[in-house]
Amino acid sequence: MTDLTALSYTAEHEWIAFDGDIATVGITDFAADKLGDVVFVELPAADSAVTAGQVCGEIESTKSVGELYAPLDGAVVEVNDAAVDDPSLVNSDPFGAGWLVKIKLSGSTPADLLDRDAYVALTGGEA
Repeated sequence: MTDLTALSYTAEHEWIAFDGDIATVGITDFAADKLGDVVFVELPAADSAVTAGQVCGEIESTKSVGELYAPLDGAVVEVNDAAVDDPSLVNSDPFGAGWLVKIKLSGSTPADLLDRDAYVALTGGEA
């Protein structure tokens, strides 16, 4: 299991795992639960540039359609094709097999990222 305290989080319910200048990004279990059964995932193409705070994809569930926001500036170096092919991975293993993209950072890490305690407080203790 992933150490959730080692991750960074965004107010848009994304998690980020840093490995040098590569950041693996997914949505949190809280977001996956609120969305319901995820049935479609659209992700940016590998080698595309993403800008922090800008829409870079979409997640569709049986309840709603949600936009994915890039949490960092950089270039997409890998897309999780398994999650595109089987969107239920986002629900069943959001911090593992359900990751979405890997981004090579092109700038500094945003200062507004949250640690686990701050994210849990943001979600009213439900995370």
